[in-house]
Order: sequence, then C-alpha cells, then structure tokens
Amino acid sequence: MRRAEPRLQRKLLAWLLGPLMLLLVLDTAAAYWTSRRFVNIAYDRALHEIAREIVMHVKGGESQPRLELSQTAADILLMDADDRLYFRVDAGNGAMLGGDIGMPPPSAVPVDAGGNGNARFFESTLRGEPVRMVSARMPINETAGAPVVHVQVAETLNKRSRLAWEVVASVVLPQLLLIVMAAIVVWLGVSRGLDPLKRLRSAVSDRSHLDLSPIDTHDVPGEVRPLVDEVNDLMARLSRTFDFQNRFVADAAHQLKTPVSGLKAQIELALRENDPDRVRHSLAQLYLSADRLSRLVRQLLSLARNEPGALDTVQLQPLDLNAFALEVSMEWVPHAIKRDIDLGFEGVEHPLVIDADRDRLRELINNLIDNAIRYSQTGGRVTVRAATTADGQYGLAISDDGPSIPVAERQRIFERFHRLLGTHEDGSGLGLAIVSEIATLHGARISLEEDVDGVGNTFSVFFRPRRDGSPAP
Repeated sequence: MRRAEPRLQRKLLAWLLGPLMLLLVLDTAAAYWTSRRFVNIAYDRALHEIAREIVMHVKGGESQPRLELSQTAADILLMDADDRLYFRVDAGNGAMLGGDIGMPPPSAVPVDAGGNGNARFFESTLRGEPVRMVSARMPINETAGAPVVHVQVAETLNKRSRLAWEVVASVVLPQLLLIVMAAIVVWLGVSRGLDPLKRLRSAVSDRSHLDLSPIDTHDVPGEVRPLVDEVNDLMARLSRTFDFQNRFVADAAHQLKTPVSGLKAQIELALRENDPDRVRHSLAQLYLSADRLSRLVRQLLSLARNEPGALDTVQLQPLDLNAFALEVSMEWVPHAIKRDIDLGFEGVEHPLVIDADRDRLRELINNLIDNAIRYSQTGGRVTVRAATTADGQYGLAISDDGPSIPVAERQRIFERFHRLLGTHEDGSGLGLAIVSEIATLHGARISLEEDVDGVGNTFSVFFRPRRDGSPAP
C-alpha cells in the first residue's frame, strides 16, 4: 500500500485547527461541569425548601413526633411537571414517621456528602433512576428543646440535565460557530499563503530540461528562500558541468579527428604497398600515430577527471612532497637517459607534508617532467627541486634547458590545446592545462619563470603545508 505523501497545506491546517478543536472539547467539558454545578445550587435550594415544608407538618407527641401530612398536601408539595419527588421523615430515635419506605434510612447517607449547615446534598439511585437527595436534621418548631427529626427528599434529574445542556449549548454553539468561521478564514489564508509555492512549482515545472538559469527569488517566501538558493547553486554547478562536458566533447572531437584521419590514410597506403620494406615503414608510422593517439586519449581523459567540478571527489591525504617527488623523478631516469638528458633531484632533509591526492599529484609531476625532457635540448639538464619558500609554503620546481617561453605566452601556455609556434615536438597542448587544473584542485599556485642560469624555463608549484602538522603515512 502506497504511503500518502505529506502535504504542507494539510499539516498547517491540522496544526492550526487541531488545537482549536481540542480547546472546544475542553471548553465543552468545563462548561458542562460548571453548568451542572450552578444548576445543582439553584435546584438544591428548592429541594431544601421542600424538606423544610415537610418538617412543618411534623407535630410533637407524648412519646415521639408524628407526621400529619395529608395525601392532598403531599401531592401539592411534591408535584413537579418534569421530575418525581420522594421523601422520608425519621424520628430522632430512628423510627420512620412517614414517606417512601424505598428510600434509604438516615444511616445510609454518605458522610462526605456536600452540605449546607445541617443539610447534605448528594446523588444516589432510587428505584433504578439517578436522583439528587437532600438529607437534613431539623427541629419540628422554633421553641427551645423541640424534638429533632431527620428528613430526606429525593428528586430525579430530568430538569437539571436539560437546563445544564441548555446552558452548555448557549455557551458552546457560538464558540463552534466562531471556530467554523475561523476554519474557513484559516483555510483561505493558508491557501493564499501557499500561492508563492504554487507559482514556484509552476516556474520549475514549465522549464525546459536545458534551462539551467537561476530561479527568480523575487516573490519567494523567506522560509523557502534557502531551499531555492541551494537549488540555484546546484543548477549553477550543473551548468558548469554541462558546459565543461560540451566543451570537452567538442575539443575531443576536434583533436581526435586529425589523428584518426591520419591513421586511416596510413592504413590505406600500407594496404596498397607490395614492397615488404615499404609495408614495414608504413607499420612503423602507424605505430607512432597510434602511440600519439593513445597519449592524446589519456590526456583527454585526464583532463575530464581533473575538471574543476571534481573538487568534491578529491580525497586529500597527508603526503611527503619531498619523498614523493623523488620517487616519481626516479621513474623518469631511463627515459631521460634515452634522450641524453641529465635528470637530477634536489630535496631537503626533512619531510614536506601537504594534503594531496597521490594519483593526481603523480600526474602533475609526470606532466611537468615529461614536458621538460621533451623540450630540452639533447645533452641538456632537467632538475626537480623540493624546498620550503620564504613565505612558509612548500615549493616543487622543475627546470629545463628548453627554448625560453616568451613573457607574453606565459599565461596562455596553461590553456588547453595551446602550443608555441616553432616547436617540433609532438604534443596536443594539454599537458600544462592538466597541470594547472590539478594544482587548482589542490589549492596550489603555479608559476613559470626563466631558469636561474638564463637557459630554459622553471615551472614552480607552491603548496600549503598541512595545517595540523601530522606526518605523512
């Protein structure tokens, strides 16, 4: 069974009208209790007066008092259009002088019954009906030493209950009417108050899937504005991601088109050749083209992996920059020897601990060393340095003996697919762009200057030290 979805309007109405209904129930109970109390006070006085009238018909005798109440007088005294009345009179010695023998004797009267002077009022049951009773001890006359009798009068509760409910109705019905009117006003108010949310829903639902522009917050309630701001922030991030993807697809299509076309042309040429030497030459050219294409694909994938939106997925861990740079540099020694390049490393004796992603930092160093070896002259020198800078940062510098990069080109050299004119080395112009984006992911700063000996270039990357100072694993 599908669970009903929560609705804000329903919750608001429940929280606003629910307490009102609860207060109405409590007020009805309080009104009924109060009305019964005042109705009992009013009718108890009349009941007590009937008891006094009955006692006035008790006369003194030689041995004990006697009740001289004729049937006609009793009917007149106990006549009531709504209820039935019963009475009983007992002498001081407990002898019954008259009345209804079905009524309990004075000894059965509850001791804690509410009273007024000598009179006690309480509720009981008589002949299967609920009754209100008065029990009182009264002298038969006002003379000193007059005999005292015990009189009890019981009355059914018809008119008391009817009057109590009439009082309750007169109190509760206007309140119920007010609550109904309040419910209508609250329902209208909540509906009008939620109109901005309905307009916001329409503004979002009417959008195209390509429309990632920010949602207008002009008429958005303050309670919902943080949510809309977060949605706008998410849409801005999605827009940047889609822009990057579109640009990446366009760049990849443009860069892959030429190598693939070259491969097809060389394959067609090899298929037409019958001379084994020419076929081997064509296969060698195919291998070089495939190797360049493979490198280009790796760089494109690396560029996609290190795009600015990848910051949330980077796992930075403590890493000793000094030891790690030495480790990566050692891997390039065979390649440097093959190119007759003197590859050296200058480090420090103490660890340089930074927060870094090991794989991405390896890629950054690999690209810088590869770039330095690729463009250095034969017999040249490439030096990797790790040191602490004057401002307390940890620097990684790679110096080469390649052609000096003009000052005007030093900013553009980090752009994608930008290559200097006059270079004869194969490349796609992505290596330094990858370095720049990896440095950005690490919060590092990269710079390009001439080498200290005046020949070649020095690429420097400056990292912030690890804040807590904990050692690298």
